[in-house]
Amino acid sequence: MAVFVALGAFLMTLAGGWTAQRVTDRRHLVLGLAGGLMLGVVGLDLLPEALDAAGTEVFGVPAALLLFVTGFLFAHLVERLLAAHGGDEHHRTPEVGLTAAGAMVVHSAMDGVAIGAAFQIGEGMGVAVAVAVVAHDFADGFNTFTITTLYGNARRRAIAMLFADAVAPVVGAASTLLVSIPEPVLGGYLGLFGGALLYLAAAEILPEAHHKHPAGPTLLCTIGGAAFMWVVVGIAE
Repeated sequence: MAVFVALGAFLMTLAGGWTAQRVTDRRHLVLGLAGGLMLGVVGLDLLPEALDAAGTEVFGVPAALLLFVTGFLFAHLVERLLAAHGGDEHHRTPEVGLTAAGAMVVHSAMDGVAIGAAFQIGEGMGVAVAVAVVAHDFADGFNTFTITTLYGNARRRAIAMLFADAVAPVVGAASTLLVSIPEPVLGGYLGLFGGALLYLAAAEILPEAHHKHPAGPTLLCTIGGAAFMWVVVGIAE
């Protein structure tokens, strides 16, 4: 089931890359909806499940929350390092674009692992995480193609990286079929993943969605995405 659901991430990543070649003025609405879906799944489903599964405390704080903060900070650190390196015009070489796109491929593989891990907790949890991953993989595909070409790589290289990014979550989800993850480890990983997912929504997707566009329609899409996840969680329970 996890691999089948991960195929949705595969298709959405390709859709994002295709859109990157044919950008329309509606992209901000799609990103606003994706940000709301990601926010909803982190706050309403993923984090509560992580707290239940991880169980233990470290110096008075639940381990899942510590890993949640760690995931957020780690995603921030990686993004800042890439921005600092890529922002310098002297470093705009094809290798930098390929390195950044390669990091996104690894990230997408971990998205697949998160889907598989969530399905080990329960089908409702798996579907909720899959919805968030599929939603934000549109942006992943868009960004993978864009950043590869931005640094001077040929279109065929950008398409190759896009395809690798699309396949990665399927491979990640398939890997969880071979290993049963202990519940405390699973809870910790979901906390870590939740922090990184929240950072992507708050620091990248939503700011990009509101950039140079009217805030009202985009905000409604974001609220709608979060509300939809509330309904999904309620039905699953």
